[in-house]
Amino acid sequence: MGSDLTVANAARVSYAKESHELTERDIRLIKFLAREGHTSPFRHAIAQFEVYAPLMVARQWWKYIVGSAHMEGTGDSLDAWNESSRRYITEELTFYVPEVGEWRSAPENSKQGSGEPIEKDDGQWSAILTEYIEDGVQLYAQALKEGICAEQARLFLPAYGMYVRWYWTASLQSIAHFLAQRLEHDAQVEIQAYAKAVLTLIEARFPVAIGELLAKEEAV
Repeated sequence: MGSDLTVANAARVSYAKESHELTERDIRLIKFLAREGHTSPFRHAIAQFEVYAPLMVARQWWKYIVGSAHMEGTGDSLDAWNESSRRYITEELTFYVPEVGEWRSAPENSKQGSGEPIEKDDGQWSAILTEYIEDGVQLYAQALKEGICAEQARLFLPAYGMYVRWYWTASLQSIAHFLAQRLEHDAQVEIQAYAKAVLTLIEARFPVAIGELLAKEEAV
């Protein structure tokens, strides 16, 4: 909902003024707002995404929704999150299994994150994980067949690699904060990939505003 012009017009409403097409004057205003931390106009521009990702990505992403209203200077940053639930549905099960060459080592100087790919990767860990998932799926199906309710049968499913689907609706300011954190080189590789996709989609609609907000985040 909106465009770069939405940000400029939200700022100008104090003077009962409005632009009908984006001009250089509007762009200068957007740059000023971002640079000086006048963030409320950026919360009038909204985007909605449908995301399909492993649960480990979803839960890391969710932290931005929980904390969005507490970011300094933001107030209510307009975030909403609605996720599919296996309490109600039994749609096709899909799991994330790293391929050979994608398993990463523990970092040498940190308690979190990951390092380089493991030196010896002959497919052993991908095979073990696949077998583990298949066992869980079989137990899940058996529980459902024998009358166990879906909300309890799901306990048999290996959770962190299971794909879930959700709608994320957020203000441009909140999206910029998410991107600034998850495009960093030290962010989890899997969520970096999703952040890059979000950036591509949001730049198409808000090229000026998102660029200025990200520049401000990088400078902080």
